Amino acid sequence: MQEQTTLDRLGEKVSQVLQQFHSLKGENEMLRNELMTLKAERELKDKEIERLGEENAMKDLEIEEIVNKIESILG
Repeated sequence: MQEQTTLDRLGEKVSQVLQQFHSLKGENEMLRNELMTLKAERELKDKEIERLGEENAMKDLEIEEIVNKIESILG
């Protein structure tokens, strides 16, 4: 009779471990999906930052050209 009780307890422990495994597996999948989403968002933001940086550099060149024209006019 003692062996059955031990076997029952072992079965309960295995069930708990499996339940925890499935729970953690689901949480891991959610975190993986969130990570993929965040990486995609970061990539979009990085591209936007790069585009804005290029725009800023072009504006700086335009300003420099304007300043040069004003200097040449004022002489």
